[in-house]
Amino acid sequence: MNVLSVDQNESICRLVVAAGQQARRANADSFQIYEKGFHDYVTDVDRSLDRQLADGLSQLFPEDGVITEENAGTRRQFKQSWQRLWLIDPIDGTEEFINGGDGYAVMVGLLDRYQPAAGWVYAPARETLYWGGPGWGLFCARRQERPQQLRSRCPQPPTDYACPILLGHRDQRRFGDAIASYLPMMQCYSLGSFGLKVLEVVEGKAGVYLYLNGRVKLWDTAGPVALARAAGLMCCDLEGRPFEFSPAMVESETLVHQQAILVGWPSYIEPLLPKLRQAVTEASKQA
Repeated sequence: MNVLSVDQNESICRLVVAAGQQARRANADSFQIYEKGFHDYVTDVDRSLDRQLADGLSQLFPEDGVITEENAGTRRQFKQSWQRLWLIDPIDGTEEFINGGDGYAVMVGLLDRYQPAAGWVYAPARETLYWGGPGWGLFCARRQERPQQLRSRCPQPPTDYACPILLGHRDQRRFGDAIASYLPMMQCYSLGSFGLKVLEVVEGKAGVYLYLNGRVKLWDTAGPVALARAAGLMCCDLEGRPFEFSPAMVESETLVHQQAILVGWPSYIEPLLPKLRQAVTEASKQA
């Protein structure tokens, strides 16, 4: 499925890379930090890139809706009758960015009839752009190298000695001990960006990524899930139900997903899901 022309994709790639390069330069300089909510921060770099990316996509696709993280007024478009919606996360992993870490990314995702159709994730510290979507394929371009097809890699199935899992720091604090009691062979680690965590699974460095704390929003997920589905990963909740982007499964004002999220290889999710569900249920009762 070719959702975009070659020229349109190249324009988006240039737009996303330019934003990422600006973020990297700004990260080495001074910037302003603001608190949006409890443990939720934004910088003036986020806001500037948010406007820049929105303007660029609106010019490229004037007939589509555009929703951005830092412009709350755009969220109402999710309930309107757009066939296609662009989702922008100018800096995914803002805390990493603020702390001078490498685990942040610039992300754009496309929903077509509430289904992830395409995604772009640029990692400034790696100088690497990832893009693609279901029926289209997976691609990457590193630094000045020519774009190439990205080969997804399924890791070895979990064993009694090895079970690499991605779990965010908040989820580790709340659920880590319970999960470890059911999966003692688990090797758990984290990164800053939602998108970069998904790509760790795509590239076979982990078998599954769990997101459980109920804060993730459409602009965090649309692009990465498009890449995950293109790679053949499962995207589901703790009941094994498909992870959905429809209005019925997304909070209408904040655009927070109403499902827990598992993104992983079937060889991990299928055998581990019952124990993961039990562990999360047990930890939730104790909270």
